Amino acid sequence: MNPLPIIPIVLLLAFAGFLAGTESALASISRVVIEELESKRGGRILKKVFFDQARYLNVVLLVRKTCELTATVLLAVILLRDHSSAQAMALTVAIMVVISYVMVGVGPRTLGKQRPINWALMGATVAYFLALILSPVTKLLIALGNAITPGKGFRGGPFANEAELRDLVDQAHERGLVESDEHEMIHSVFELGDTLVRELMVPRTDMVWVEKDKTLRQGLSLALRSGFSRIPVVGENIDNIIGITYVKDLARRALDHHDAETTERVEQHLRPATFVPEIKIAAELLKEMQRDQIHLAIVVDEYGGTAGLITIEDIIEEIVGEIADEYDDGVESFSWLNDEKNKARAKATLHIEDLAEELEIEIEAEDFEDVDTIGGLMAQKLGRVPITGST
Repeated sequence: MNPLPIIPIVLLLAFAGFLAGTESALASISRVVIEELESKRGGRILKKVFFDQARYLNVVLLVRKTCELTATVLLAVILLRDHSSAQAMALTVAIMVVISYVMVGVGPRTLGKQRPINWALMGATVAYFLALILSPVTKLLIALGNAITPGKGFRGGPFANEAELRDLVDQAHERGLVESDEHEMIHSVFELGDTLVRELMVPRTDMVWVEKDKTLRQGLSLALRSGFSRIPVVGENIDNIIGITYVKDLARRALDHHDAETTERVEQHLRPATFVPEIKIAAELLKEMQRDQIHLAIVVDEYGGTAGLITIEDIIEEIVGEIADEYDDGVESFSWLNDEKNKARAKATLHIEDLAEELEIEIEAEDFEDVDTIGGLMAQKLGRVPITGST
């Protein structure tokens, strides 16, 4: 057999392997390293490719697949000269599966992970120039794929989703690259996008509020006892919240005019209250509170009644964990009572999902659609509201 026709096949597979290694190297390198490499030769191109991977890796994927398919066709043509169609097809499949797996799959990808910097610098330059030439073709193919694929499709191509990112974080944690606290925090950020405000709010029954006709002295006294610097002000009842009073406003007024402590009412020193529905996504509310510089919002139910209140601290605690201060009661929401971990104490306000996490068990969300907390679950199962000391 003449070896010359095999040379293009080897070159095509070698180039496909180089591109596969480039994908692996770009996935293994960090943003910090990218910034450090910017001053080196090829560093600027690497930065462009790294921060717009969807565009460039689509081209890399297209060229890699083209190389592999072309090599397969060439091998089939060569084998057809000396073998029957069936034999040539079987040999082509067998040979290409092994060679493609080793030369394009395992080998280059492993080398790309072992030497990500050098490989990424070279590969990014190749990807950049390939994109200059083939980007229109790639965009056309992506548009065609999105047109025949159900759903919205992918403008940048079918790349990483949330599940893949979570899996990447889990792998980093298993390898010791991410600490346990950091691992939990990252997952909490993802979960915040699916968390409703009612899951984080202070329920109506635990709210601290002040009537509008109370004096400044009474308002300040309540603030000192409760430790809260912002307190909702109610009109006729708890469902008629007319605003928020800030302790600093009351204190400033009382300091400037001593007689105002007893002659002026809390309703004279109000700030507008922000109302949000209980089914609002917590992550969206956090953005709005940061943008509008709001620290407290009143949560309303579907009937317009007061369901509770939520602070920016409540949302942040969902990410970083409990933030204790001198006014917290010091009682944990959940705690084991013995070393065997067969007896525990939990607050009635503890959410069922949090209880499942503490007990390290899996629960089906649809089994608890009507209740959110342990107290609600107890009332549902007992058919009555449990009282203190009951068994």
